[in-house]
Amino acid sequence: MNAQLPPVADPDTEIMLDCLRRAVSQALERKRRLGQYAVFWDGKGPVAVGEDAPPMLRAPQRASED
Repeated sequence: MNAQLPPVADPDTEIMLDCLRRAVSQALERKRRLGQYAVFWDGKGPVAVGEDAPPMLRAPQRASED
């Protein structure tokens, strides 16, 4: 039996990935502060998050379990 080890990324790749993560985090924080909506992919399709998000892209509200 052959156990597969997870791939190890090149240090340069790790630096680029970290830079991209920070850039996205900063952009999302800026949109949040400005009151703008953001669009995410939930695995099935685009979903908009925010108060001014277009209704057709908003995620369905889940019923609370109170």
